[in-house]
Amino acid sequence: MTMKSRIAEQIKIAAGVDFSQIEIESWIEKPKFSTMGDFAFPCFRLAKEFKKAPNLIAAEIAQTFKLKEVERTEAVGGYLNFYLDLPLYSAKVLKEVIDKRAGYGQKDLGKGKSISIDLSSPNIAKPFSMGHLRSTVIGNALANVTEKLGYKVIRINHIGDWGTQFGKLITAYQKWGSEEQVKTSPIAELHKLYVYFHEQAELNPSLDDEARVWFKRLEDGDEEAVRLWEWFRKVSLEAFSAVYEKLNISFDSFNGEAFYNDKMNDVIAMLEDEGLIEESEGARVVRLDDEGLPPCLIQKRDGATLYATRDLAAAFYRKREYSFEKSLYVVGNEQSLHFKQLKAILKKLNILWAEDLVHISFGMMLKDGKKMSTRKGKIVLLEKVLEQSTALAAEAIEEKNPNLKEKQQVAEAVGIGAIMFHDLKVFRQNDVHFELKDMLRFEGETGPYVQYAHARACSILRKAAVKDSSFSNSKVAPASFGEEERAIVMKISAFEEVIEEAFAEWDPSKIAKYAIDLAQLFNQYYAHTHILNELDEEVKAQRLLLLESITIVLKESLRLLGIQAPEEM
Repeated sequence: MTMKSRIAEQIKIAAGVDFSQIEIESWIEKPKFSTMGDFAFPCFRLAKEFKKAPNLIAAEIAQTFKLKEVERTEAVGGYLNFYLDLPLYSAKVLKEVIDKRAGYGQKDLGKGKSISIDLSSPNIAKPFSMGHLRSTVIGNALANVTEKLGYKVIRINHIGDWGTQFGKLITAYQKWGSEEQVKTSPIAELHKLYVYFHEQAELNPSLDDEARVWFKRLEDGDEEAVRLWEWFRKVSLEAFSAVYEKLNISFDSFNGEAFYNDKMNDVIAMLEDEGLIEESEGARVVRLDDEGLPPCLIQKRDGATLYATRDLAAAFYRKREYSFEKSLYVVGNEQSLHFKQLKAILKKLNILWAEDLVHISFGMMLKDGKKMSTRKGKIVLLEKVLEQSTALAAEAIEEKNPNLKEKQQVAEAVGIGAIMFHDLKVFRQNDVHFELKDMLRFEGETGPYVQYAHARACSILRKAAVKDSSFSNSKVAPASFGEEERAIVMKISAFEEVIEEAFAEWDPSKIAKYAIDLAQLFNQYYAHTHILNELDEEVKAQRLLLLESITIVLKESLRLLGIQAPEEM
């Protein structure tokens, strides 16, 4: 139980009122300044319940409030401020961190229930660009956080391996492609053909009609169309796997859009049975006028199916297969209408779990202030960026620490971690501006800054000959701790709460910002505090205990974000 929870329970007891219907814990605040207490409770919210002035309520609760770790309470202007017994509270928090290590902050909220997460989902025969990074790293971080809270997570890479774009690609290959060139450089050549098709289609719109014919042939099982599609899919997945390996991200399912081709007729039949399908200019749609949404297209006039049809089939399949508590879709903001339509149709079918589908939307990855476009060829290849970032990290390491062992592995951890952290520190619905040099700075709010703080703390512990087991049975009571240590202990103790907030709001940036804050507190502490040259052995032991706890929490924070924490940099 967090300290907030324990304070909330004692407020209920001290107030002598049944607060079973009131979330007292959510009212407890963290004061801006430590001189105003470690926690504060605004009694204004109880004025109506008590029929008293807030300052009187605060004073009365203060008289009877008792909690071992709370040294004193103060009633100030309608607020009840709580000041913790720092040595006692620090000993409790740090012992828990040392005992649990990577398990610190773990809870069993999920009790083993399943949550499926649809993430990454690149299109085959197209390069894995920086534009795909957001869904991949946000989804992976949310999966880690969800597992941390006791859920079983199913990571689904819903590969874009079906749709009219394959009609365009097959048309382009048949007209201008070379089998030898595609074999030599599959993704680059297929992407070039895709871009060239769109350039030519602007001059000759009849090419779009040819592409539609080829996609219909693919849907009908035409031998040549299927052969080309399977080839394009195979070489694409091989290329994607290399990127995922660099990011250290894995999946439980690669069932893409094509997987649901034989499952869509059941959905269409269900919609027909409920009388929800209507004809519209030769196509078949579900009208959503009552929901304030435009019609959802289910089948084109040539009988070809669409993204919405496949996503409906996928939703039913995943519910049957995984019995999910929630089904998350980590997909860009621009698909908001699609997911509103998807849920609206399920509700029209009286599907009770429709509300359990959650669209985790996010902003765009911008380059020079503009969206990266695969169609126009204006993309930045993620694999190239990871290589460049690793090379720049290697240069920085060579300059700062030329004798470092395993320099290449550390450079990869720092370079790739910098790219991921730059994305994850931004609230997901905001756009991210791509600027490689900003990502790799060792100062400021960056991944390398947090990693370096972790490595620096590890270095101090190595010099002090501290091992993982050094504090396992420690009975050190941090009696010497003052205000600088207080800030760090309070930040460490907030880790569990931050994880829960990140889960509740589907927002991994909360963990990234927490890691930055903790790294900053450590660096300030390191700059002003004697640690290795402290003459008082007891005080030294207390400070090393604090550093050990910092390394554990920083490393786990980075792990939740999918980022490595090197012990040397």
